[in-house]
Amino acid sequence: MQERLALHPVSAPFRGRSRWSTGGRPLPWLLTVAGVFTAAQLILVVPGSGLGWDETVYVSQVGGNAPPAYFSAPRARGISYLVAPVASLTASTTAIRVYLALLSGGGLFACLWIWRRLVPVAVLGCAGAVFSLLWITLFYGPQAMPNLWCALGALAAAGWFLRAVARPGERRAVIGVGSAVAVVVLMRPSDGLWLALPLAASALLIPGWRRPAVFAAVAIGFLVGAVPWVVEAYAHYGGLGARLHRASEIQGGLGWHMAVDDQVRALDGRSLCRPCDVPWKHPVAAAWWFALPVLAAAGVAAAFRADRGSRAPWGPRLHRGPAALLATCTAASLAVPYLFLIDYAAPRFLLPAYALLALPVAECLVFLAAFLVTGVRPALRPVGAGVLALALTGHLAVQYGVLRHMLDVNRSLRAHYSATAAGLHRLGVRPPCMVSGQDAVPIAYYAGCTSRQPGGHDASITPGGIEDAARHMPVAVVVAGGNAPPPYARTWRATALPHVRGRETYRVHLPPTLLP
Repeated sequence: MQERLALHPVSAPFRGRSRWSTGGRPLPWLLTVAGVFTAAQLILVVPGSGLGWDETVYVSQVGGNAPPAYFSAPRARGISYLVAPVASLTASTTAIRVYLALLSGGGLFACLWIWRRLVPVAVLGCAGAVFSLLWITLFYGPQAMPNLWCALGALAAAGWFLRAVARPGERRAVIGVGSAVAVVVLMRPSDGLWLALPLAASALLIPGWRRPAVFAAVAIGFLVGAVPWVVEAYAHYGGLGARLHRASEIQGGLGWHMAVDDQVRALDGRSLCRPCDVPWKHPVAAAWWFALPVLAAAGVAAAFRADRGSRAPWGPRLHRGPAALLATCTAASLAVPYLFLIDYAAPRFLLPAYALLALPVAECLVFLAAFLVTGVRPALRPVGAGVLALALTGHLAVQYGVLRHMLDVNRSLRAHYSATAAGLHRLGVRPPCMVSGQDAVPIAYYAGCTSRQPGGHDASITPGGIEDAARHMPVAVVVAGGNAPPPYARTWRATALPHVRGRETYRVHLPPTLLP
């Protein structure tokens, strides 16, 4: 058993004869996968899309169209750092989208390239396609959100880890695993923790993988990535314990919550399902999700089976099985908090798990393809190939259908926020200004104002503070439908805002200082 889990420290496939170990030249295959991923984003996702609620928070920290929005306790600034080179120069959403699409395509290529010495090119290319053609990956590729970057960081960390334990002398692999863990922590500290746990445990407990240097790299990477979040905790949230407590409150209280069914319902085409008490209308949209663990388990078995027959003539056998098993176990660790510890769901939360599970799934698909060629009677091969092609076509059709729905929702929200911002401008609410109330964060960003709330997750001002601000700048309190305004704004003038089809009607309450 120890031999099966151990990657031999020195083997010829890791020294210049990787064509035998990978089954082909990786560069054209991986460039093709990354190129298709990037092109799909630029063609399908970028045109006409607008910044969502969370994106306006992250982008506003480094520039964009408005002053910095309130930064709540659970958030981390990694994605703000990532978009800073563009957002600090322009408020153009299209420019930010194109920049992130190109960057995510390059990031996918770089992460797959790390694995080129660990698995065959066919498996690696298939894994890249499996992950990049999910609607979740395509939708969030050009978005200013941290989840895809956690996914790429996790994929890179696992690849560098395997290379580091296979060749203790490969220092860049040790540096790579620590750096990748640090990036994930910088983006989302909780994801970084659940990534670091299985990697650190493997470096300590698994025979043949025990590498104190690798364990130290994972630990140091976690600590380095957490520094900005910890420093900010003491600077703005009253200490690390206070920030963790507040972050848990905002997330509904971390503890045992069965959220598996929430994640399934969210796959219907919801960016956030909170509370997730909606009906499950489109079961076909989750068919791939139920197949995922089965395909991954079959892929791990196929990878171990391939190891038994893949002894190179000049060195020890390849070890695809342990690589697939590590990817699966790390994916499971990353999925734990989002399936069992929070009481709401968002499909993007599981992107890191999907990135890693793409590897064993690809092992399974490549095995099936090879079996159709060599293990099935010639007369039955067209039937098997047709069934496999039909299943993959159906899967892609479902992904495209959900993606199109998500894009329609996003563009509708952009039109809604833009029309609301234009209405505020006509009423005299122009920068410098403040917006509070319903959807204040994205509306304020689109209007070029600051957003402040006297209560809720983003509480950052008192009602008296809003009244004081209204004496020296334009202030607007946005109310949805027939809801009553807050007590301090009940005597303010109420005006209807422009209505966008399919969206709720908003009214705005303006202080006497803005009366004509």
